[in-house]
This record gives sequence, C-alpha cells and structure tokens, in this order.
Amino acid sequence: MKVVIVDDESLARERLRRLLAEHADVQLVAEVDSGAAAIAACQAHAPDVVLLDIAMPGMDGLQAARQLAQLQPPPAVVFCTAYDAHALSAFEAAALDYLMKPIRAERLASALARARTFMAGQGRAGAPQASGTRQHLCARMRGSLRLIPVADIRYLQAEEKYVVVHHARGQDLVEDSLKTLEDEFGTRFVRIHRNCLVARDQLLELRRHQGGLQAVLRDEPQLLEVSRRCAPQLRQLLDGG
Repeated sequence: MKVVIVDDESLARERLRRLLAEHADVQLVAEVDSGAAAIAACQAHAPDVVLLDIAMPGMDGLQAARQLAQLQPPPAVVFCTAYDAHALSAFEAAALDYLMKPIRAERLASALARARTFMAGQGRAGAPQASGTRQHLCARMRGSLRLIPVADIRYLQAEEKYVVVHHARGQDLVEDSLKTLEDEFGTRFVRIHRNCLVARDQLLELRRHQGGLQAVLRDEPQLLEVSRRCAPQLRQLLDGG
C-alpha cells in the first residue's frame, strides 16, 4: 500500500511517519506540506492512500481532495485534522475516513484496514465520487468522529433520540433521524418496523415467531421484529417483486 502524507506541520508528519512504520505493508512514497504539493505527489507516485490535513494555507485539504478525486485512479483519502467541524464537508469530498488529532495508532490502523478492504473490493478502479447521496454517516465517539461507509451498514435502529448503526465493524450512534435516513437512502434500506431499517441486500427471509414475524439477516445473528404493516412489502421484495 503506497501512502502520501500531507500536513503543513512537521511534528504531525513525523507522528504519522512513525505510526506508518509499524505497518510492514505500507510504503511511504511522499511527504508534503500543502494541497498543491499533494496533487503533484499523487500524480508522480499514484498512491493508494493519502493522509490529508484539512487546515493548511493556500489550497486546503478539502480543495485538494476534490482535485485528487479526478485522478485516474483516484487515491483513497483519509483526513487527519484537529477540527471536527469539517466532517460534513468530508462527506462531500468522499473521504474514506476522518481521524482526529492527535492521531491514535489504533485509529490509523483501522483506517488502513478500511483502505485495504476498499482496494480489494474496488480493484483500484476508482474511489467513491461525491454525489447528492452521502457515502458515509458520521458518528461521534469519545470526542472524535468516525465515518461509517453506508455500504457497510446492515441495519439502522432508532433508540430514544439517536439511531444505532449496526455495521460490519460493530455499532455506532448517529444523530440523524430514522425518517431522514429512510428518505435519503430509500433505495438501499427498507423499513421493517417503525424503529428499524434494514439493508435490502441483508434481508434473507421472514420467520414466524410467537404469532409475529422476524427478519433473518445475511450477516447478523440477531433476529429483528417485523411489523404487520411492513410485512407485505417485505414479502414482495423477497419474492423479487
């Protein structure tokens, strides 16, 4: 995995360099201090991943990411920033992950693992492009932010004022309402209950249980309650209608 570090602070670059050295399959091909230099480095080295600061003089990280998305093939962008206010803009720039400074070794390792999965699944044919629909949801976790790829989400369940996102790597809380998520991602998720949306490709079958119905998911052992109101649409979906 070829990686480029982009940060205008030398100490931040040094920390990332030291953390990357712990990963035997990572090759640091360039280390630069500006958005413009990042574009030049990526054109020269065609990296798989760019660790990109956001707040930089001149061309900032968000501007650089939008230009990097035009490269063929485009690198996966992992933002590394001291500010959480840029998370929504990171969605628009199709970031693979969003790490808060000081970067922790385990969070960087998680981002690199996500990049490996993305590279394997996409064959380096291209990174996700910005569109009207988000590619990630944003979860707050112990003072930091985590970007959850929508493609990894198995189901969404409302719980008080939050929605619990059940995904390939565990669970996280987001502040979006279930109705907002249904409106935005209706082609990907289907409602099975007033408090639950399930990824359509996760739905395997409906199973009777104590006079009611439960949904069986492909990659989740948990059986989910299905409301009578939603059952006809689900049966039609399962029948290929």
